[in-house]
Amino acid sequence: MFGRRRKRSEDVVGRTDRLDDVTSENSAEDPLANEAAEASTRIRLEPEPRPDGPWDLSEVRDPGDGRVDLGGLFVPGVEGMELRVEVAGDAIVAATVVLRDSAVQLQAFAAPKREGIWGEVREEIAGGITQQGGVVEEIEGPLGWELRAQVPVALPDGTQGVQLVRFVGCDGPRWFLRGVISGQGAVQPQTAGLLEQIFRDTVVVRGESPMAPRDPIVLKLPDDAQMVAEGLQPEEQGSRFAGGVDRLQRGPEISEVR
Repeated sequence: MFGRRRKRSEDVVGRTDRLDDVTSENSAEDPLANEAAEASTRIRLEPEPRPDGPWDLSEVRDPGDGRVDLGGLFVPGVEGMELRVEVAGDAIVAATVVLRDSAVQLQAFAAPKREGIWGEVREEIAGGITQQGGVVEEIEGPLGWELRAQVPVALPDGTQGVQLVRFVGCDGPRWFLRGVISGQGAVQPQTAGLLEQIFRDTVVVRGESPMAPRDPIVLKLPDDAQMVAEGLQPEEQGSRFAGGVDRLQRGPEISEVR
C-alpha cells in the first residue's frame, strides 16, 4: 500500500485549495471526482536542492578522488566492495556495488532541464510491481521518498517467493539517478547506511549531447578493469527489478579491492 504523497511546494497546496470549491459539490455525486481532481494537481516540479548529493560533475572539484570512473558515473570506492556492470545490447547502462550481504544498483538517465521525474517513475515502478502481485509502500526515508517493495520471484526449487527491494532516486540538473538496494540493506534498512552514502556520493556525468528524457546515460569500463568471464559464474534466477546479492543480473564484472 502507498503512504500519502507529500506536497513538495506551496504552489501545489495552493492549486489544491482552489480546486476544492469547484469539486466539493461534484464529489458527493461522482466517486471519481476526487481522484480526477488529485490527478489534475500533479505538476512537474524543479529538482529539489541536493546539499548532501548525489552530485553533478559541475559540483565536484575532483570527481575521481576516491571514486571509480565509469564515464557517465563516478562511483565511490569502499574497502571490500565488488563492482559489477550490466549491459543492454552493446552499452553498459548500470553499475552494482556489492558490499558483504547487500547491494545497490546505480543507473542514471537523462531528464528535462527544469522538471524532476522521480515522482512519476515511482508511480510506474509501483504499478508494475503490484500488477505482478507484489506489495509496495511509499515512505520518506534517509534518501528522501522511496519505495519499499516485496517483489514476487521464482525460487530455485520452482516455488514462488518474495524479494525485498528498496527503490531510491534523485533528480538532478538534466539527469535522474536511480538506486535499487537489495539484500540485507533492504531487509533491514537501518543497516544500509554505507550503501546510502555510496548513492549520495555518486557523481553523475550527463554530458552536453542531446538526449531524450529517460534515455540511459551510458557507462564505460575503467581502463584497469579486470573482467570475469560470465561463463565461470553460476547461473541463478534473478528478479527483473534487480535482485539481492545472490540474485543479481549477471554481466561483465570488475572487482575493486581497497
